[in-house]
Amino acid sequence: MSRRALTLLLAGFLVLALGVVGAFRPVPYVVLSPGPTENTIGEVDKKPVIAINGRQTYPTTGALSLVTVAYQGGPAAQIDLLTALRGWIDPTVAVVPQETIFAPDRTQKDVEEENTVEMTNSQDSATAAALTELKIPFSMVVTVLSTEKGKPADGKLQKGDEINSVDGTPATDTNAVSNAVKAHKPGESVTFNVTRGKERLDVTVQTVSAKGQPQVGVVMQAKYKFPFDVDINVGDVGGPSAGLMFSLGILDKLTPGELTGGKKIAGTGTIQPTGEVGPIGGIQQKMVGAKDSGATVFLTPADNCAEAMKAVPEGLRLVKADTLHDTVLALDALRTGKGNVPACEAG
Repeated sequence: MSRRALTLLLAGFLVLALGVVGAFRPVPYVVLSPGPTENTIGEVDKKPVIAINGRQTYPTTGALSLVTVAYQGGPAAQIDLLTALRGWIDPTVAVVPQETIFAPDRTQKDVEEENTVEMTNSQDSATAAALTELKIPFSMVVTVLSTEKGKPADGKLQKGDEINSVDGTPATDTNAVSNAVKAHKPGESVTFNVTRGKERLDVTVQTVSAKGQPQVGVVMQAKYKFPFDVDINVGDVGGPSAGLMFSLGILDKLTPGELTGGKKIAGTGTIQPTGEVGPIGGIQQKMVGAKDSGATVFLTPADNCAEAMKAVPEGLRLVKADTLHDTVLALDALRTGKGNVPACEAG
C-alpha cells in the first residue's frame, strides 16, 4: 500500500472515529415526545382517577383524557448528539435547548419538585373551578409550602404559615399573592400578614431580582376547604396542564347525564378556581398523544389555538376552550348537535 493510500485510510479512520465519539457526546438539549394519556373518568391501577366521597355521584361513559409530554434529557441525564438528531428528524417530537426547561440556577430535582407542587395546586384549583361552576360553596386559604434556600423568605416565612394579605391586599389565591409581590421593584420590601399557629403577625421580606422580576422565594399552595372529599390519582404525572380535564371529570361525576356522549375526548389547559383556562406547553406532542389514544376531539386552550392549527393530526377536531363554563357548553353542543361549538382558528 502506498504512503498516500495509507495516509488517506488513517485519516478516514480518524474522521469516522471522531464522528462516532462525537455522536455519543452529551449535548444540552431536551427531547419532548408524546406522553401517556389518562382518562379522568376512568381508572389507574384499578383505582378511580377521580374519587368523590360525601356527595352523590353519577355513572359516566366515554373518556375525558388528560394528555402529557414525556421528556428525555436534563442536567442529570443529558442526551447525546445522536438522540438529538433522531429527534430533529421525527415530526412528532421536539428538541429544545435544555435551559428552556431547566433554568441554569435550578437542578433537575428542583424542576421535578416544582412540577409535583404544580400538579397538587392544579388538582385543588380544578376542584374549586368545578364547584364554582356548580355553585357549591367552599372556602380557601393560601399557605406556605416551603421557602427557597438562600432567598429572602428563607427563615422568615415558615411552612404552614397561612397568608392573609400582602401589603394589605387580601390573599384570595396564589395569583393574588404573586401579583402583589410583582407590583414592587426588586430590592423593595413586601409585608406579609400571616397566621402562624394561633398568632397573627406581620412579616417583612425584601425582594430580589430574578430575571428582572421581584421575587422573595416562597412556594405557596392554595388549601381549599371543600364540603366533601375529592381525591385525584394520576400516578407519576406533574405540572399544571391537566387542570381543565380534572374539572370536567369532576363535573361529569357530580351531574346526571354524560358530558362526553360516549365519545373519546382529550384536552389540556391550566385552570383557575374561577374557571379561566390557560395556555400550556408541548401542544404538538399532546395532540399526537391524544390522537394515538383514540380521541376524536381535542379541547385546546384559546391561546394555543394558532400554534395547534399548524400541526393538528388528521381526524382530530380542535375545540377552543376559553373557560370551563364555555367548554361545558361546547361539550353539550357536541353531544346534542345543537348550539355552537367554538373551533380553533389559524393565527
